[in-house]
Amino acid sequence: MLDVQNLNAYYGKSHVLHGVNMTIGEGEIVSLLGRNGVGRSTTVMAIMGVVDATGSVRFKGEEILGQPPHKIARSGLAVIPENRDIFPTLTVRQNLLLGQKSMKHQGRWQMEEFFEMFSNLKERADVPGGALSGGEQQMLTMCRALMGDPELIMVDEPTEGLAPKIVEQIGELLTEVSRRGVSILLVEQKLTIALKVSNRVYVMGHGEIVHECTPDELMANEAVRKDWLEV
Repeated sequence: MLDVQNLNAYYGKSHVLHGVNMTIGEGEIVSLLGRNGVGRSTTVMAIMGVVDATGSVRFKGEEILGQPPHKIARSGLAVIPENRDIFPTLTVRQNLLLGQKSMKHQGRWQMEEFFEMFSNLKERADVPGGALSGGEQQMLTMCRALMGDPELIMVDEPTEGLAPKIVEQIGELLTEVSRRGVSILLVEQKLTIALKVSNRVYVMGHGEIVHECTPDELMANEAVRKDWLEV
């Protein structure tokens, strides 16, 4: 589904990513782990065409590196940012409708399904998005992205600052997204959710991938966790 090879990214003269390689299969959940500042979010932005990058990013067999972000999005790739970028003056329902790919297109997801999954959103369907709690805004952001029927989503720190119950709900949603054949790149610091939902994990350090393994293998590898993940 997604094949990234020798990805280098730059902010001006600063060389941030150094030859990143990764793959994500159809319906697979892959976590990108690492400490703050190692280049995880930059990897997402480079794939999406937001920062200057060289190398190769192939999505569904087509080279997308160098294409404008709107064209990459239309190809079926979506980003769910860390900053919960909703429209605060629009209601929950209106936010979801804005995410819909087309009134004629029947995708994998319908608004009523999200209301069934998240009772908070249903109860506040006609409340402005800016009045929601942080956890509710995160749910809304993810659901709005899914309304566009993407084939791969890149989710940046979805559980940051959220209560354990909300974190659990987000984990359940990610699992259901994968079950429906949508691939996921999950950028996370919390090992708990990443190891629970992921098929594979990549560990990043200093702008490059330093380790790839399964969640069970990472749990068994104390040295990798200590050197690259633990604070």
